[in-house]
Amino acid sequence: MSDVRHLYVHLPFCSHRCGYCDFVTVVGRQGEHDAYVDALLSELELEAVLLDAELDTIFLGGGTPTFTEPGALERLLGALPDAREVTVEANPETVTPELAALLSRNRVNRVSLGAQTFNTELLDVLERRASGEDVKRAVYVLRSAGFDNINLDLVYGIPGQSTADLERDLATALSFEPEHLSCYELEAKPGTRFTHAHGPELERQADAMEDYFERVVEQLSAAGYRWYETANFCRTPSDGRDLRAHHNLAYWEGRDYLGLGIGAVSTVGGRRWRNTPRLPAYVAALRDEDAPIRELETIDEGTRVREHVMLGLRLDEPLPLAGLGDALDDAALQRLTGLGLVRHDEHTIALTRRGRFLGGGVTADLLT
Repeated sequence: MSDVRHLYVHLPFCSHRCGYCDFVTVVGRQGEHDAYVDALLSELELEAVLLDAELDTIFLGGGTPTFTEPGALERLLGALPDAREVTVEANPETVTPELAALLSRNRVNRVSLGAQTFNTELLDVLERRASGEDVKRAVYVLRSAGFDNINLDLVYGIPGQSTADLERDLATALSFEPEHLSCYELEAKPGTRFTHAHGPELERQADAMEDYFERVVEQLSAAGYRWYETANFCRTPSDGRDLRAHHNLAYWEGRDYLGLGIGAVSTVGGRRWRNTPRLPAYVAALRDEDAPIRELETIDEGTRVREHVMLGLRLDEPLPLAGLGDALDDAALQRLTGLGLVRHDEHTIALTRRGRFLGGGVTADLLT
């Protein structure tokens, strides 16, 4: 048995594909949900030797996990091991009292809602089907079912979005009092129909992204949320609960994790692999009790350390220098410290608040 304590499960099914999405998704296929869950559980059995007897986190992502046929979703959740944090992503329009009850009785204790924006016109630009009212209803339903750890995903930099639109989105999100907020700059990948349709507007808005980012941080910080990772914020309740997203925190801290499902990535013991994104090939292989086709990558020590620095400096806690070797450029470290972008001592390094706004650029300068 290995000591992997973090499990990701990919449920790719969606009611439709948003134009900006480049995740591994398939539309509809209700008749294939059960067969896919069978394959997931076969892969889990195949790789169970990698998992610790006690898991810290399980994360069901997609796709839209809550679009999965309820019987198949319940069978999957019921067969997964226990974990301290079990998160399921949900689109607001899929959340019903029946779904909330299904999640609750199957040990899910954290739900991440894809709100993106509350502006009807901007939702149309994103091709999202949920409305602001759907988000409000979903939060109410989840609260009524006893969920006390809810995340809202928001996106900024949407074509046509003004700073006033963004500020209204943030105010609306805060009115729901979520335990956690994830606020991402819209990233439209090359080749998506969204980039084809909105490319010029995305280029025009690029210069505004830094201002939008600062507004997000300022407004959420002023509301008492901890800016603990570049795009993530959590409440700090008086009962002492740590409401950070612990599954994602495992990625940022460079911990090993196992991924199940099409397109899922695993990093275990210095090796990384990615499952085939092809649904028929994945299901067929596991039906025959074989591992799915995978792209394999060996992570050398230099790559591991660079990734650890790039991800670790996204956090608000200092990164230990032990184990980083000569990954940091000493001259760049002194220069960036002098500019007020980095702080360090003999044991740790961190970005200052100003450095965190510049983020990846500062980290890239630090690395040799």
